[in-house]
Amino acid sequence: MPRPWVIAASLPLFLAPAFVSAATPDSTTAPAVQAVVDCRKLADDTARLACYDKAADALGAAEANGDVVSLDRTQRAQVRKEAFGFALPSLTVLDKGEKPEAVDRIDDVVASAGQTPDGKWVIRMQSGAVWRQIDDYELARRPKPGMPVVIKRASLGSYMANVDGQPALRMHRDQ
Repeated sequence: MPRPWVIAASLPLFLAPAFVSAATPDSTTAPAVQAVVDCRKLADDTARLACYDKAADALGAAEANGDVVSLDRTQRAQVRKEAFGFALPSLTVLDKGEKPEAVDRIDDVVASAGQTPDGKWVIRMQSGAVWRQIDDYELARRPKPGMPVVIKRASLGSYMANVDGQPALRMHRDQ
């Protein structure tokens, strides 16, 4: 059986929903994770082991009840991809220890599409994202379920969406 300090040293990044307001502005370490890290400071082997056992139990309970969420690098990249199109500065907490690859484009598929009374397209993607047209361009072919969509970051916080290879519509993400 691995020693507790080996397990603690290999723990992935942990995020707690409450730590943003509970922690200091410069801190992004959840208290349950910090408790495990603090055990390293104990010189006495018995006290350190007891500390690790107690902190690991608390950390496991916090993760089980949702107070702490652990994400590895791949999961953090997926969160960034799913948030494409939203202005979420708080996602920088996912960048701890790395410079993330910029997501400037996503590929998706039309799940459904409709037009607003003023003729603007609202397109729901298979990923669940909802994009709304903000320009006056008209498509030659109506977006239909199953059509591929490429959405790229554009200027001034907007995005350009190519539906099934047609010229791009300027879009804004609603959901």
